[in-house]
Amino acid sequence: MKEIILKTNRLILRKPKMTDWKDLVEGIGEFDVAKMLSKVPHPYKKKDADIFIKKKIKKWKQKDKTDYMFYIELKSENKVIGAIGIHEIDKFSGKGKTGSWLNKKYWRNGYMTEAKIAVNDFAFNKLKLRKLNSDVYVENKASNATQLKMGYKLEGVRRKNNKSFLTGKIHDINEYGLLREEWLKRRKKLAI
Repeated sequence: MKEIILKTNRLILRKPKMTDWKDLVEGIGEFDVAKMLSKVPHPYKKKDADIFIKKKIKKWKQKDKTDYMFYIELKSENKVIGAIGIHEIDKFSGKGKTGSWLNKKYWRNGYMTEAKIAVNDFAFNKLKLRKLNSDVYVENKASNATQLKMGYKLEGVRRKNNKSFLTGKIHDINEYGLLREEWLKRRKKLAI
């Protein structure tokens, strides 16, 4: 199977490499990033990054994929600044779930918007999914805003649903959904 690489103006979205560990430790190791992720150990160390990368590389090798984790590489720096994925793909139902994180040093530059557009295009146009879901901590203002910007609809709030490994805090989760036809309409208004 041909390697899947998604490219935007500033980013390359690609499968993980073992050499990405330093960028993961830097990005996920940041407290403000880790506290918005459910199952991230802190401090985040090389061994944590190695385990995570190996797990994701193994998923890329599976014949019947239900998970695509793209590492977000900033072209200008040849550096992984985050990750975005489509998980829990159910081909029968035609749906999947998205998730992402971004190194704090690169927040508020439109990188996640750029990456999410590319991944949504891939999900709906290449994988032929009919729906994407996305779960976001209620207090994660930036991620909630990104979902809405992409055209996701708030479908509900799951109360006291996730526990942060880092803080031990229990979080309410906003559950978003985006239908293929909604994306095709919204996509015309978004440029990358």
